[in-house]
Amino acid sequence: MSNQLSLPDIYLSFFMFTTNMKPDDLDYRKTIIQHIKKLQTYGYTGFEFPIAPGVTQDYSKDLQDYTNLRCYLDEQGLANVKISTNVGATQTLDPSSSDPKQQQQALEYLKSRVDITAALRGEIMMGPIVIPYGVFPTTDCGTPIWSDELQEHLKIRYANAQPILNQLGEYAKCKNVKLAIEPITHWETPGPNKLSQLIEFLNGVDSKQVGVVIDSAHETLDGDGPDIFKTQVKHLAEQGRLHYIQISPPDRGAVHTSWLPWRGFLEPIMPVYQGPIAIEIFNAIPDFVNSLRLTRRKFWIPGEDPANQYPSAYEIAEKAIKTTQKKVQKIIYPKQK
Repeated sequence: MSNQLSLPDIYLSFFMFTTNMKPDDLDYRKTIIQHIKKLQTYGYTGFEFPIAPGVTQDYSKDLQDYTNLRCYLDEQGLANVKISTNVGATQTLDPSSSDPKQQQQALEYLKSRVDITAALRGEIMMGPIVIPYGVFPTTDCGTPIWSDELQEHLKIRYANAQPILNQLGEYAKCKNVKLAIEPITHWETPGPNKLSQLIEFLNGVDSKQVGVVIDSAHETLDGDGPDIFKTQVKHLAEQGRLHYIQISPPDRGAVHTSWLPWRGFLEPIMPVYQGPIAIEIFNAIPDFVNSLRLTRRKFWIPGEDPANQYPSAYEIAEKAIKTTQKKVQKIIYPKQK
């Protein structure tokens, strides 16, 4: 926010449409333009782009492809559109690995994603960049590890990742990119699940370029409650590590009809946070239906799906930003009706 009375920029995650921006696909670039121009009419000023790991480690090609995508956006009159990126560690590119070679490979991979973020003129790279998303550890016999045993296992993994994330933070600082680590609910990934776990992890990372994204869905499901949340937000703000905020319903669906604790979530954040708020909706696209066990209908995507009587992705996005702006405005202007 430019001053304390301004409403923040509202971004929309492209998880509404895809998990892969396909930056080298000239036809899909046109689809991206179509979506952005329509969504701008609702008031979105920025977008969160998922950056797919890719099938090869040709990072120079990845960088050139995303650079070309940014140039294409500019050429189409979208130079003012702001971009953040969503990046994840992977099972083979894992900074928490006990294998030094794999740690270094993970560092090079994550640096390449910082480069991509900078090429898109983004200032925030967020996501599960400590422990690979959805990869639950097992014993050597293949037995899943849970509860106390899991937490002891993760202590080792976190200690492995801390120096790697610190190096990544120093690199990102030179690129003017903040790293916002995401604590993600326990039914999606092994850890960190809680803001408290991530704060403890960050105690071992000197670079303040490495901070957090707070997602309303994960905080509602795995957080420590509103009183502790206030203390955590205050601590992160004082540390200069409150880098990004996401509004997402617990079911990752429609924002305007969700059970979201708007006041309890936003009241501690808005006085101390000056960045964008991203709306994250996981549409029932093929990449999500199995992994998130989505039972709800897909929000049909204009230009890709046949129209039907159910809400479209555009309709859901429009209602999401209207609801979010209204809730934020009530916090910033509490005396207004």
